[in-house]
Amino acid sequence: MTEDKIYIKNKKAYFEYTILDKYVAGIKLLGTEIKSIREGKANINDAFCTFINNQLFVRNLHISEYSYGSFYNHEAKRDRVLLLNKKELKKLLTRGEEKGLTIVPLALFISERGFAKLEIGLAQGKKTFDKRETLKERDTKIEMDRVMKR
Repeated sequence: MTEDKIYIKNKKAYFEYTILDKYVAGIKLLGTEIKSIREGKANINDAFCTFINNQLFVRNLHISEYSYGSFYNHEAKRDRVLLLNKKELKKLLTRGEEKGLTIVPLALFISERGFAKLEIGLAQGKKTFDKRETLKERDTKIEMDRVMKR
């Protein structure tokens, strides 16, 4: 089966936050949702993670409706359960309650076994001057790459 690798990144998360820890979580999906993800029709830019009744949910994860779906089609922006083991959930719950820390989705991808996975990160928000510093570093890196090409 020759299939393009699906890897949907949240570029805004790396700019807005400093990532402290990364985890890979499974997602509980419906049949039409996984088909839409395999077509690459998902958006995680506005998504965020939250705990509800000691379960980790991802909210505002937009998965477009499946084009060939019938009345069984899914809702585009519904809450989806993230699947982690208890040790990781407990660690995220305690660390997520600290001041200034949040859990953000970083990437959505399909694993080698065909399952949809969401890479999440424990993140701390950046200040404005940190964002400016990130932009300066990116510009200097681009400039260095241009000079090296010549």
